[in-house]
Amino acid sequence: MISKRIIPCLDVRDGRLTKGIKFEGNVDIGDPVEVAREYYEQGADEIVFYDITASSDKRDIMIDVVRRVAETIFIPFSVGGGIRNLDDMRKVILAGAEKVSVNSAAVLEPDIISQGARAFGSQCIVLGMDVKKVGVSQQTPSGYEIVIEGGRKYTGIDALWWAKEGENLGAGEICLNSIDADGTQDGYELNLTALISDNVHIPVIASGGAGRPEHLADVLTTGRADAALIASMVHYRTYTITQIKNYLSDQKIKTRLLW
Repeated sequence: MISKRIIPCLDVRDGRLTKGIKFEGNVDIGDPVEVAREYYEQGADEIVFYDITASSDKRDIMIDVVRRVAETIFIPFSVGGGIRNLDDMRKVILAGAEKVSVNSAAVLEPDIISQGARAFGSQCIVLGMDVKKVGVSQQTPSGYEIVIEGGRKYTGIDALWWAKEGENLGAGEICLNSIDADGTQDGYELNLTALISDNVHIPVIASGGAGRPEHLADVLTTGRADAALIASMVHYRTYTITQIKNYLSDQKIKTRLLW
């Protein structure tokens, strides 16, 4: 059985770690470099770093912060936000990231996925998807729509179609974030996660809504996700990654343990 991955997410704004609810009301909660080191020492399988305003502000990612985090941890590190072309991808990888996540840029210029996959390998390209439940319609037959620019711009693109298209273009992984569940700590969007997981052949990381270890157990089983992104529950010291993994082990869900 392949181990499920537990992945803390660092949303960074103006060089500081931040957290909001449903992409709003963000508050400063610390230094991303120090927090990344702490999660690495607790047994995180990977770290995800998002410069959450780079796309909407039309600016480059904060490469100095990326480099400082990469120098601190020794696990896979994925970076997203403000990545618009191959040169941006190359800068992030040279700064120490193993993976690059494209979200808004991929919707606007889908070829960036295939270009990145050819240049660096599919395993380096993560398709980030911010998804909103909108109801079933002719335009969105799955009932879920892709939203870009940090939750600010609705695209009219059906989420299930886009997940399949991203895989066809060469993405090696999908990071699937439910805007409705984001930051609520009420649990992941299980229907959305299962829908995408069942219809693609690449790993799916569930994101948005983790508040208790039970939520991770649910999304890794019922939601059939390959990995779970976490933020609030560890940022606010409610749980450690060690505690979460021990709970999952008790539920017979395999993760990589420190001992």
